[in-house]
Amino acid sequence: MTKQNGLHDAGAAANQTRSARTAHIAEPNMPFVEFIILMALLMSLAALCTDSIMPAFSIIGAEFGHSSPQELQKIITIFFAGLAIGQLIYGPLSDQIGRKSGMFIGLVIFIIGNLMSWFSTSFEMLLLGRFLQGFGVAGPRIVMIALIRDLYAGREMARIMSFVMGLFIFVPALAPISGQTIMAISGWRSVFFSFILLATIGGLWLGFRQNETLHPSRRIKVTPSNLWRGSKVIFTTPSCLGYMVAAGFVQGPFMLYLSTAQHLFQSTYGLGTLFPFAFAGLAFSVGFASFMNSRLVLRFGMRYLVRRALIAMAIIAALGLACTMPFGFVPELWMLFVIFSPLFFCTGLLFGNMNTLAMEEVGNVAGMASAWVGAVSTLIAMTIATLMGQIYDGSILALLGSFMVGSSITMLLTILTERWRERRDRENALAQ
Repeated sequence: MTKQNGLHDAGAAANQTRSARTAHIAEPNMPFVEFIILMALLMSLAALCTDSIMPAFSIIGAEFGHSSPQELQKIITIFFAGLAIGQLIYGPLSDQIGRKSGMFIGLVIFIIGNLMSWFSTSFEMLLLGRFLQGFGVAGPRIVMIALIRDLYAGREMARIMSFVMGLFIFVPALAPISGQTIMAISGWRSVFFSFILLATIGGLWLGFRQNETLHPSRRIKVTPSNLWRGSKVIFTTPSCLGYMVAAGFVQGPFMLYLSTAQHLFQSTYGLGTLFPFAFAGLAFSVGFASFMNSRLVLRFGMRYLVRRALIAMAIIAALGLACTMPFGFVPELWMLFVIFSPLFFCTGLLFGNMNTLAMEEVGNVAGMASAWVGAVSTLIAMTIATLMGQIYDGSILALLGSFMVGSSITMLLTILTERWRERRDRENALAQ
């Protein structure tokens, strides 16, 4: 009888935990497809700002006298620095003033940053504008995740994030092509005008069509004590802390690829104006994986897919290093695609699932949680990309090495996270 009571109590505790995870769910007000497209547009602004400008690197370097790959990488890394810092601001702010207001503030700063870059007269002014672009776009990017968490939880949230990430990848996959076209017509500075136009469209669409998802009764005033309590919840919740750090090691190799892709394809492989098409070809692997994940996650679950994707990524990267060593890590272009297409497919499976797992148990502080998850993972990724970028030599050695090591570390982190989470759940069940 005691054993049965113990099992009943443990089951009740588990149900209570599941209820807490799905608490505070608001009601969607937009058609499903329209909601996905709007969220993808707002999220894709960050990727568009990195990918569309890549074809202009050599022109910018020549105009401002900064032609080394390491110097031009700053155009990408300074953007991510602003993105990482901005995320810490908008998340807690959106918990107080609402999701839509937080996004609007970010979009205004984003437009200011684009105007500064558009009229830049020096490399330093361009970088400052890029920092403001990252700081501003952090608003819609990070608050969007909190908004989705207000409406969905668990596997359903992972499914929504997969659709959003799928469109998010497909749009910027074409960004270098559109950027190159805009440059050919009206110069590289006009690319920033296209960002302003898209931000304006997204802001108006959000304002007129999407209801506020954070009810006034659930808002949390930004005070030192509330920030401390919210942060304490986030950093003592196993799934949030573990997958937050793990996401950084997944994003790092991909960020390194973004910062070196232009040099790799145009200088190492001499593709010239064909670079955007090669970039798009590989990016489609990530987008396809995200769409596939929307189906797979309902059948297998997030944790199963994350583990299998990490194992596959480590094996593919290791085999890639072994196979390309005889070529001095500069294989034929077809071999590069054979290696990186499945690597990016695994990356597409990981992005949405790891963000969802990090947010799964912290829905009551979704804004602050999305801020910490985004900021910490971006800072880790930026550090990895910056350090590995210093040893980038035009080959794929640094890229494959970062994917192999990053996936291995991430696998270890996910194992430790799940053990910590399971131990906490057992202790909570026994304490009931």
